[in-house]
Amino acid sequence: MADTFRITLGQMNPTVGDIDANAAKARAAWEAGRDAGADLVALPEMFITGYNAQDLVMKPAFHTAAIQAVKDLARDCADGPALAIGGPWVEGTELFNAYLICRGGRIASRVLKHHLPNETVFDEVRVFSAGPLAGPYSVGDVRVGSPICEDAWHEDVSETLQETGADFLLVPNGSPYYRGKMETRLNHMVARVIDTGLPLIYLNMVGGQDDQVFDGASFALNPGGKLAMRLPVMTETIAHVDLERGPEGWRVTCGDIAPQPDDWEQDYHVMVMALRDYLAKTGFKKVLLGMSGGVDSALVATIAADAIGPQNVRCVMLPSEYTSPDSLEDAESCARALGCHYDYVPITEGRAAITNTLAPLFEGLEPGLTEENIQSRLRGLLLMAMSNKFGEMLLTTGNKSEVAVGYATIYGDMAGGYNPIKDMYKTRVFTTCDWRNANHRDWMMGNEGEVIPQRIITKPPSAELRDDQKDSDSLPDYPELDAILDILVDQDGSIADCVAAGFARDTARKIERLLFLSEYKRFQSAPGARLTKRAFWLDRRYPLVNGWRDKS
Repeated sequence: MADTFRITLGQMNPTVGDIDANAAKARAAWEAGRDAGADLVALPEMFITGYNAQDLVMKPAFHTAAIQAVKDLARDCADGPALAIGGPWVEGTELFNAYLICRGGRIASRVLKHHLPNETVFDEVRVFSAGPLAGPYSVGDVRVGSPICEDAWHEDVSETLQETGADFLLVPNGSPYYRGKMETRLNHMVARVIDTGLPLIYLNMVGGQDDQVFDGASFALNPGGKLAMRLPVMTETIAHVDLERGPEGWRVTCGDIAPQPDDWEQDYHVMVMALRDYLAKTGFKKVLLGMSGGVDSALVATIAADAIGPQNVRCVMLPSEYTSPDSLEDAESCARALGCHYDYVPITEGRAAITNTLAPLFEGLEPGLTEENIQSRLRGLLLMAMSNKFGEMLLTTGNKSEVAVGYATIYGDMAGGYNPIKDMYKTRVFTTCDWRNANHRDWMMGNEGEVIPQRIITKPPSAELRDDQKDSDSLPDYPELDAILDILVDQDGSIADCVAAGFARDTARKIERLLFLSEYKRFQSAPGARLTKRAFWLDRRYPLVNGWRDKS
């Protein structure tokens, strides 16, 4: 019997729906494994289709093409290591999330996912049928158990594999990032190792898909839960992992353990990767955004510069008579520090034309929010015109605090194709700007050093839609607002919970009211990078019409 076993791990970045490109990536990983003398080449969960393919995977023409692509891979990869790849599988009238093991020119074995996640961003119960508990598959004389992603979060699948003779566990994943996710993964996988006494190799996908980022960081654990190796976060990597059989069974040979960055760096990296992949996978090479001189647009411009290079980012200042001299100076200073293209497009003439057009209808009515929103919508119109003319995707710049309470103008500053900071509260935006000024990494394409001027970070936030306007005129200060939103949104808490935390009941009720009233805006908002387990979109789904209010 073999005393060594080599697995080539493809921690790779698929594109949902691009079956041919995903198959080419799988073939490249297999060739690397063949050249390295691997016994098995492994790709992540649902790799051939990309993940999460949502309802697309139910389309018969699509899943039929995906299954055929795996059969073609099996044929082309007959002479060399076995190939294990995630994809759909059909038996009778049922569709499964499967792990397909190709050997000898055919799909020789298949594992069907048993536990289907049905929370946060996952709706697998709606899409797939649950597979049965089953035993390991053989690669030569080695028996491999592959709990698919969620299956490894439950003890029954792994214990069944151990009881039916698995030598070790290889767990293929499409596991998206949220803050603190790595610790959660490790805790679950250590539990499986302790349950079974088997080594475990956790293979995760990498790359951005819509709002989600798969952060890689694949790792291996030996019995007892000792970390044997870990691949880098957010990085497409092909790596070879060796196992050796000794008197006590199989063990993973210790390798490099890539560092795990802190939450600030990982959040920022996720925002960069999410934008970079969203643009690449939708065919855009350049972006533009409204550059107000405020902290949100400064951070979005910085993320964009780091994602695709400052030469591909257009910053547009669209001032009105309410735009302060400081904002004019700060917007240009930040754009210049980043190295981005900077345009100055006053809205004064356009606003006067709209005001004159509406004057007969609005005669006798006091000016107010309508006139403020005209400014924002005019800016949205001009930015969308530039987007159309130049072929540059328009980025929106609303933070999670504003998105939560509706302090954003629909068809105005909400217009655009992607929002990198959609899941980042305002207080965290400030700190992230400081973090980026102090840190630069090799995955950042933007300039080093202080690219966001300090005055942008320290001045009181304002939409500058009327004289002397401050955000705090109509909202609690952001530390208080964000703390209340954390209770109501992230913790799914109540008004009573807010009061117990020390906040005024009337303030909490006002924020809850704004949160519910603005649901329709979020329904029409651009997607944005998911940083938490309660991001606005798939993580939190509320009715647009909702008459309930918490009376606690």
